[in-house]
Amino acid sequence: MTALLTIFGSSFVIAFSGAMMPGPLLTAAIANSTKRGFIAGPLLIAGHAVLEIVLIIILLAGLAPFFRMPAVFIATSFAGALILLWMSIGMFRKLPSLTLALNSGGKSLNNPVLAGILMSLSNPYWIIWWASIGTGYIVYSQKFGIPGILFFFTGHILADFLWYSFISAAVAGGRRFFTDRIYQVLIAVCAGFLVVFAGYFFYSGIQKLGEVL
Repeated sequence: MTALLTIFGSSFVIAFSGAMMPGPLLTAAIANSTKRGFIAGPLLIAGHAVLEIVLIIILLAGLAPFFRMPAVFIATSFAGALILLWMSIGMFRKLPSLTLALNSGGKSLNNPVLAGILMSLSNPYWIIWWASIGTGYIVYSQKFGIPGILFFFTGHILADFLWYSFISAAVAGGRRFFTDRIYQVLIAVCAGFLVVFAGYFFYSGIQKLGEVL
């Protein structure tokens, strides 16, 4: 159970860090929230979740034997560590200029669920994330069977749901309390956590490499 809770907690923090960074999905959340109110965020993430569930099923169904190879675990651990470190450096560098810009414009699609799918697919970062960190998590979580995958995905999607629900509530409520300064502090904290997780991924890869050799 400790391992499963670790998967859940680390998945939540890493996903939360990624969700907070500006991108197509955040722009869509802001635009749709001005029109639909709080419900826009959860609906967008519903579409986002459907897309990711399909992706995970495809990965598990088609590449299950591949995921069990020690070389894959080692490669994805090192790749995940590098991507997380790259993410954290980028987050630290952007801190002074980061803003939610909740009053910025953006197109509001008629179907927020569909918008969640399209905005996710249009984000190259999303593809990079799943090709490296996401795949690494699936490789690791699969060692614990279906519960491992469920704990990983629950932590991952819960982070998205909470952040985008908060953004929709902030937009619908006129953004009275959440300032750019608070946003920047949260990003800095998350970037720090990413450095820690990068170290853990790298250590896991080294440990597995030692077992193979």
